[in-house]
Amino acid sequence: MTGLAEIIKQPEGRRLEFKSTLPSNSELARLIISFANDAGGEFYLGIQDKPRIVVGVDEDQMIELEEKISNIIHDQCTPIILPDISFLRREEKYIIKTQIHKGSTPPYHLKSKGVKYGTYIRVGSSNRQASPEIIAELERQKQNISFDSELIFIKSADDLNIESFKKLFIEKTGEELNKQVLSKLELYKAEQGKDLPTKSLILLSDDELRKQLFPYAKIECARFKGVVPGNFIDQKTIETNVSLQAEQAYQFILRHISKSSTDYTGVYRKDRWEYPVIAIREVIRNAVIHRDYSMNGKDIKIAIFDDTVEITSPGKLMPSIDFNDMESGQSDIRNKTLAPVFKRLGIIEQWGNGLKLIAEELQVYPEIILSWKEPGISFRVTFTNKNYAQPQELQHELEDELNTIGTKLGLSWGQVGTMLAPGWHQVKQILEYCRNPQSTQDIMELAKWKNRTKFRNKFINLFLELDLIGMTIPERPKSSKQKYQITKKGIVFLELLNKK
Repeated sequence: MTGLAEIIKQPEGRRLEFKSTLPSNSELARLIISFANDAGGEFYLGIQDKPRIVVGVDEDQMIELEEKISNIIHDQCTPIILPDISFLRREEKYIIKTQIHKGSTPPYHLKSKGVKYGTYIRVGSSNRQASPEIIAELERQKQNISFDSELIFIKSADDLNIESFKKLFIEKTGEELNKQVLSKLELYKAEQGKDLPTKSLILLSDDELRKQLFPYAKIECARFKGVVPGNFIDQKTIETNVSLQAEQAYQFILRHISKSSTDYTGVYRKDRWEYPVIAIREVIRNAVIHRDYSMNGKDIKIAIFDDTVEITSPGKLMPSIDFNDMESGQSDIRNKTLAPVFKRLGIIEQWGNGLKLIAEELQVYPEIILSWKEPGISFRVTFTNKNYAQPQELQHELEDELNTIGTKLGLSWGQVGTMLAPGWHQVKQILEYCRNPQSTQDIMELAKWKNRTKFRNKFINLFLELDLIGMTIPERPKSSKQKYQITKKGIVFLELLNKK
């Protein structure tokens, strides 16, 4: 069990929220609903987030605040959510902890707005209104069914083109993929006198129907020149059926990472890949097996840079999986029909073994840092080579950026920094702050600016133009929920600034 001292050090996120004072009734209700619809979470009242300070709550008001929290949850949220509310003490100050468990009867929503407009989910450290696709997924969770097991009525199972899947199945299992095996794997079901395919069978097929129904069930692969998105060295779109995608993506990565001799054992040469390829293979497999195929407009993305390999899959990490505890043999399944098929094909070797394989191989790659995050409603795993040395050409490019910012903002290295004459330390402070997504208002408060328009024109727009920060909702630049986060290029730029 994590102690309060450690919790206070953690950033706000999917399962954690801090407030110095009780938020409005509607804001608190949205937070509680978001936790219940997702992985659960903990809300601490009496702790300021930015900067992180224990401010405490008035001891005489604790019972009253507890009752108010309980009443808000009871009066505004439905179905019933039962919070665990407790009192904690830290630094001679009192804190109210409200713990919400993952609900078993989603979608949880605001009574006043109904399911369509009152359902919220947790995305990073924000509470976002759920889309129709997300609401449908929550309904499936309540019924304990998965998206891939649903039936398709457009075409019968007998009329589907599954030739390459049949060929792969007999190659990997030694067994012919006949109707009996398809039925046992629950890839089709008899309904209204017809043998109807599940969505899993469509995804495993070579039929045109797969492209019509699931145009984004593909993997976009790219090898970029340098350490930031921009110029392509190579690109590949993998649009085969999902049983073949993981291997093709894996081979794309192998083409673009190096293998070299490290030492000799006797007269035999010992070769070693620059990245832990077993770990990368497992992450790719997980991306294909556990991606959320119900999400429209989202595909798997693999990006290879000079210093990193990134694998991004649609859909958040399953609520019961803790990526920070990879050696515990965790297993949770989003696609309940596809996963057993992948097990038969050998794409899944053993339930709960994938994360352990990743952890074990990383132990012999001390120069590789594995990190993960959930940008929007997706899950990204990054392998970073901390020994990578920046090429001279990037250093020159970043020196040009220094000159551009210095000229446009009128900076000098000796300036302390004010609203009228900002200093370089403010630029560093803002970029460092944006390692986690931040709103314009939060960044303004950090920099002690009050005029939103001037601040946006002077800092935000310039940093966006130079690709030092990026939007968390790029498809809606003017969204009220828009936040900004440092880019890969911004991180390299910040490192250069820190050396000045």
